[in-house]
Amino acid sequence: MKKLALLLILFCLLMSGAVWSATEIGGVRMWTAPDHTRLVFDISQPIKHKLFRLHKPERLVIDFNQATLKQALETSKYKNRHISGVRYSTKNKNDLRVVLDLTQAVRPKSFMLKPNQQYGHRLVIDIYDKAGGATAKPVIVKSTEQHSGLRDVVVAIDAGHGGEDPGAIGRRLKTKEKEVTLAIARKLKKLVDAEPGMRAVLTRKGDYYVGLRNRMKIARSKRADLFVSIHADAFRNPKARGSSVFVLSQRGASSEMARWLAAKENSSDLAGGVSLDDKDDVLASVLLDLSQTGTRAASLSAANKVYGEMGRISKRHGNKVQHAGFLVLKSPDIPSMLVETGFISNPTEERNLSSSRYQQKMAKAIFKGVKHYFNQEPPVGTRLAMLKNQQPGKYVIKKGDTLSEIANRHQVTLAALRQENRIKSDRIRVGQVIRIPKT
Repeated sequence: MKKLALLLILFCLLMSGAVWSATEIGGVRMWTAPDHTRLVFDISQPIKHKLFRLHKPERLVIDFNQATLKQALETSKYKNRHISGVRYSTKNKNDLRVVLDLTQAVRPKSFMLKPNQQYGHRLVIDIYDKAGGATAKPVIVKSTEQHSGLRDVVVAIDAGHGGEDPGAIGRRLKTKEKEVTLAIARKLKKLVDAEPGMRAVLTRKGDYYVGLRNRMKIARSKRADLFVSIHADAFRNPKARGSSVFVLSQRGASSEMARWLAAKENSSDLAGGVSLDDKDDVLASVLLDLSQTGTRAASLSAANKVYGEMGRISKRHGNKVQHAGFLVLKSPDIPSMLVETGFISNPTEERNLSSSRYQQKMAKAIFKGVKHYFNQEPPVGTRLAMLKNQQPGKYVIKKGDTLSEIANRHQVTLAALRQENRIKSDRIRVGQVIRIPKT
């Protein structure tokens, strides 16, 4: 009986020690994105904390309950456009207080992350500009119109993962998916930008994380004609190999349609260029369904072109373009695809994906597919559409053109030009294709 009592006392003491043992903070990492700063605290276990702001001067205070630092912080490392300095001290003997000296008023938020294959428990502190909140900063869209009144085709290139999210990690070389995707995205952008009539935008330009819906918002804010998300696959079997291309599944499209319709009154987003917030439910549903149907068809057409080109440089996983409900594919008004460039969990493909030369090959394959798609189906009002329609006997109206000038340029009479195109007035529009009568 005494032995049992001693065991119970010992058990209680052990449990008490486990409950009240201090959480150890192993280190802090900082990621700087265009719209926010992210601080990530490595912690030995989930922790209670308090986050609040102080003013005059602006400061952000993080109080950790029952916590200690494993090692001193190099405070000089944590400075950027939001943070001018970092201080910390013990509070109430057992707690830890970290103070961030700020350069401006901010809007912070915090959340916990569970362990993954690279990190243990983490506490994340995101710091946004006070005016902007926890959303992407408004983007000033520069006009891509040329002197002719026509614009470039815009391709949004999305490098998967980033910052605290490394994505898949290779087993032998420890290659990180986030680094591979950004390298390929940058190479692809150079190829697109070098092509007349086309330009590219990146959803992330460095090693930081962008929320999945924010990636879609960036593409929309840039008026993208196509969205290409780049990833590298992984599987528990290291023999799995091959590249693949995904477009949105019917189920994924249906779930996104329901979400848009539910939030249409509070949303300034557009579907196919038409605002939903002033439409009744039936009309909004019809408009969104039409937009999604056209977008999914265009997505599949573009994806098939890219899939065909990728087969020229690598083994493909599967025998056709696949369908899935990936969030980044759910934009109702932008044709979208997700490209899995290979299995980073496969030793051979990991070695390929970490090679700059192979990354360039992959970028070229994606580019060729994208170029082929736009050459066949150029958006109306773009330079590529003009080039496609600029065939013998045809002319695409440019900004500043008049019928009389066009007639003089092609050495035909104004009357013949009107009759050939059944034009009764002098009214013409930029991008309009007219036929030039034979002389």
